[in-house]
Amino acid sequence: MKAIYTKYLGPTNSKGARIKAFTLEGLSATISYPYNLSHEAVHYEAVKSLVDKHGLNWNIRDMRFGDAVGGYVFCFADSVVQS
Repeated sequence: MKAIYTKYLGPTNSKGARIKAFTLEGLSATISYPYNLSHEAVHYEAVKSLVDKHGLNWNIRDMRFGDAVGGYVFCFADSVVQS
């Protein structure tokens, strides 16, 4: 299963608030916090940035997401548990 994690990075003395998207395989992308979007949409923008930055051919339109510590985790709908 491919999963993309996101987390909020608070502002510092030199940078504004940001959202970081990353995978456990070491891919990452960080965007400035787009205040004009809803909370979930902000994190999804970071996911889109990661996919674009790394030229991934992933269809992210049907991703599912849920709360994670400090952000969200996004995964694909076809990642299911077989019982």
